[in-house]
Amino acid sequence: MIKKESIENLKNNLDIVDVISQFLEVKKSGANFKACCPFHGETTPSFVVSPAKQIYHCFGCGVGGDSIKFMMEYEKLSYPEAIEKLASMNNVNLEYDNVNTKKQDIKILEDVNKYYQRLYVNNNTTKEYIKSRGISEFSVEKFEIGYAPSSGDTINFLKSNHYNLPDAIDLGVIDTGQNGLYSRFIERITFPIYGINGKMVGFGGRTITGHNAKYVNSPQTKVFNKSRLLYGYHLAKEHIYKKNQLIVCEGYLDVIMLHQAGFNTAVATLGTALTKDHLPLIRRGEPKIILAYDGDKPGLAAAFKASVMLSQSEFEGGVVIFGEGIDPADMVKDGKVEELNKIFSTPMPFITYALDHIIAKYEINNPAQKQKALIEANDYLQSLGVIYQDEYKRYIAQKLNIRENLVKVSADIQKRPEQSDLAKIDIAELCIIKSILEKPSRLDSVLDIVDSSMFEAHKNEFDLLLSDITDISLNSISLNDKLENYDDERLNKELLTLLYKFYTNKLTAISYDKKYEFREKVNIIRKIKDNIYQLKQGKLVSYNL
Repeated sequence: MIKKESIENLKNNLDIVDVISQFLEVKKSGANFKACCPFHGETTPSFVVSPAKQIYHCFGCGVGGDSIKFMMEYEKLSYPEAIEKLASMNNVNLEYDNVNTKKQDIKILEDVNKYYQRLYVNNNTTKEYIKSRGISEFSVEKFEIGYAPSSGDTINFLKSNHYNLPDAIDLGVIDTGQNGLYSRFIERITFPIYGINGKMVGFGGRTITGHNAKYVNSPQTKVFNKSRLLYGYHLAKEHIYKKNQLIVCEGYLDVIMLHQAGFNTAVATLGTALTKDHLPLIRRGEPKIILAYDGDKPGLAAAFKASVMLSQSEFEGGVVIFGEGIDPADMVKDGKVEELNKIFSTPMPFITYALDHIIAKYEINNPAQKQKALIEANDYLQSLGVIYQDEYKRYIAQKLNIRENLVKVSADIQKRPEQSDLAKIDIAELCIIKSILEKPSRLDSVLDIVDSSMFEAHKNEFDLLLSDITDISLNSISLNDKLENYDDERLNKELLTLLYKFYTNKLTAISYDKKYEFREKVNIIRKIKDNIYQLKQGKLVSYNL
């Protein structure tokens, strides 16, 4: 069992915006952040994250909670698994009640990396290759380039230093096969890979002895997910925020050489194309994204796929395609830094690149082919915002040499989910409840004068507030920025209005209620009229019926 004190320590070290933004694209919205909810399909963000309260709530489907709850729901983990993953992501040590339960030793990765770095220094073949690619000794140290030896040497290193081998397997350093243990990285130049928090999570490796796979990465582990990681991001992130720019490359060496030449906002995907899982990471700081891809067939296809995804997600930036057989690393090595600077300053916009790529697939001098090009370009265009649609319909018409009215745009604006619920809510009642949530000390005084029966639309919410003011079901009220948080004077005025409405309706109902005896009804009516009189005088009255 994880100690309670340890869990509290973890919670104190968590920032819910930082946690959730590693999985979702979040955008600042007043004091809070918003995102499209991952738990139900939506295109209009209704998922609100509060840094002040350290909670989230979706106004569309009603889910909510804290960082631990989010990790449980999003990653489908148990409570202890979610705590352990968050602790691992944030470099927080956990303590266990059962002393026989050993925490996974993440330090193995760091120590193996240091071991590989020491081996690199004494391996002339590796050093010659790195030198031939133009990489400086400073860059070798900055990016902690190493060398993984034979499988047996890595395993002997782990055993001789008494590391827990199951932990080494779980972290992707070694694995088991038909012939027993073997190393994941054999006779390869190694590139340690770090998470956003600057903590090492795995390796990339390049062969220097002719293995079939030129590059390999660590396998999927609890801390390593290549679809959410970018090589070099931990070194580039501060520069990305300052320069409002992020350059996405295809390989480790491109990143290293670009940094070496001063392009220190460069990162690379890990052997996979840019995916939607990367979007929360590259959204941080709202930088302009430059895709720096090779001009070969895979590079062009990857640039198209990424351009479509980024344009649909309304990222700013564009595409830079290098000539076939040339990459950014080669240009730096050849001293073409100024040329690179010009290339990166004038990328082709994502939408332009995507439309050009679509149209280039067809022989547009053939009417049938031109029709197909128009249909595909139109489908893509309608996936964009209405302003982009209006701007780029002219571009498509010019490229296809057709009339502009043949390019169809969609002016439909999706109805916000909140709009359908407006008739079901009472803003004043919700503002009263929110004001109590924001300042719980008000509850005692409010209870002297208010009963849940006085709330026509939100009786259940007020009852919930009475039973547990910290209940996560109340997050929807607390995080709704359309609801006002009243000061004490305004709260009293709204309570007067609530009470006056309640007692007036009560007076009418009692007058026609036949279940009371005459004398009893007269007494109740007298009390109600007396309360209404005091309310008119601006006095809050105790509930005494």
